[in-house]
Amino acid sequence: MRKVVDCRDFPSESGCSLTIAGTEDEVVLAAAQHAQTVHGHTDSPELREEIRQGLKDEEPGR
Repeated sequence: MRKVVDCRDFPSESGCSLTIAGTEDEVVLAAAQHAQTVHGHTDSPELREEIRQGLKDEEPGR
């Protein structure tokens, strides 16, 4: 099953609305890169674990 992470589910001053979907590893990698380049976070095991904890299953039919 594909996983989804949505920036709107994380605290952000920018109001980012990006949603990323794919395999779990793809989403964690892309979301960590996005968090680093767009939101100024440091890519770390802790950041990736926080992202992983926020993953949701993609709704069927998407």
